[in-house]
Amino acid sequence: MLAPRHWVALGLGGLLALLQYQLWLGRGSWPQVQAYRQQLAEQTRANELARQQNEQLASEVRDLQDGMTMVEEIARYELGLLRPNEVFVKVTPPSAAPR
Repeated sequence: MLAPRHWVALGLGGLLALLQYQLWLGRGSWPQVQAYRQQLAEQTRANELARQQNEQLASEVRDLQDGMTMVEEIARYELGLLRPNEVFVKVTPPSAAPR
C-alpha cells in the first residue's frame, strides 16, 4: 500500500501529464496555434492584395468618369458640342469683336 504522500505525488504527476497533453496534442495546442497564425498571415496578405487591386480599379473608374467629363468639355468648347434641348450662346468680349 502506498503512503498518502505517494498518492499526492501521483495525482500531481497525472495532472501535469494532462496539462502537457492539452498543450501539445489537445484542442488549442501549440502546433494548432502556429497553423492558425500561418493561415492568418496568408489571409492578411491576400486581403492586402485585394485591397490594392480594389484601389486601382476605383482609381481607373474615377479616371474614366473624369476623363469623359474632360472629353465632353473639350468637345463643347472646341467643336461646339450641344446636347439635345440645349441652347448655345457665345458671347465675345468687345475687344475681340470684328470691326
